[in-house]
Amino acid sequence: MAQYRINDLERLTGVKAHTIRIWEKRYMLISPLRTATNRRYYSDAQLLKLMNVSTLLEHGFKISHLAAMTDEELAVQIEELHRYPSGSTACTAYIHELTAAMVAFNETTFKEVFAAAVTELGFYEAMMNVFYPFLRKAGLLWRTDKAVAIQEHFATCIIRNKIIIATDMLPAPAADAKRFMLFLPSEEWHEVGLLFANYLIRAKGHATIYLGQSVPDEDIRVVKETINPDYMFAFFISPKPTEELENDINLAASINENIPFYISGDGSLIKEVKFKYKNIIWLQSVNDLMEIL
Repeated sequence: MAQYRINDLERLTGVKAHTIRIWEKRYMLISPLRTATNRRYYSDAQLLKLMNVSTLLEHGFKISHLAAMTDEELAVQIEELHRYPSGSTACTAYIHELTAAMVAFNETTFKEVFAAAVTELGFYEAMMNVFYPFLRKAGLLWRTDKAVAIQEHFATCIIRNKIIIATDMLPAPAADAKRFMLFLPSEEWHEVGLLFANYLIRAKGHATIYLGQSVPDEDIRVVKETINPDYMFAFFISPKPTEELENDINLAASINENIPFYISGDGSLIKEVKFKYKNIIWLQSVNDLMEIL
């Protein structure tokens, strides 16, 4: 059984930690357990219950009403939402089911929900309205060293494979299409965000040269001199001192100062960096990426 801190519950359910504590005291909705060292934690079942409550609140239910329900009654109400989903309700239901499947390591359900969302919305719309919000909610885009990492890794591996397959099915870009060179710098391994960006760029008809994980600077230089891309794109996610991150970003930018160098990743790290080159452009969200495409 996984052990969740209250900030894990906040991240996965969208309910503020302060609100969770109020619900504990006022409604006895859930009650934290204690480790041998008296540290508070929550169980899988408590996380799932809070997820159900959070989802139902978004659809007009009152917390006082939900707090009086049994776990089984909450599950029945969730099933009703899933039975006739449409529009934003469908997307919310899919995100809820993906999160629950991730927590339970249920690969079959995770893949079934993934397929259902793609069938209803198409891969592109499902990526934008279901999978990207799910990745943001679960913290899979930017986080590498937080709690419940194994569950995140489980979901990431499935989504990673799905994105690769969908990208391979896209039509070939035109001969004169703009070319993006995408890579993770040396010692960067968290790839799902870069794969997602690669899919979106290709879906918009551009060409990509995808170099993958932990690419040394000298290799980036070789590729740049060989193909002369129109844009470079890299993710910076792994925690490191600001000075070291600043050096990594500016060094990569210096490889080709004459083309835009788009960067993304952990905003809490990047915001401290001083960009020395004018070609560095920080994309802080998927909307920023879509605007340039």
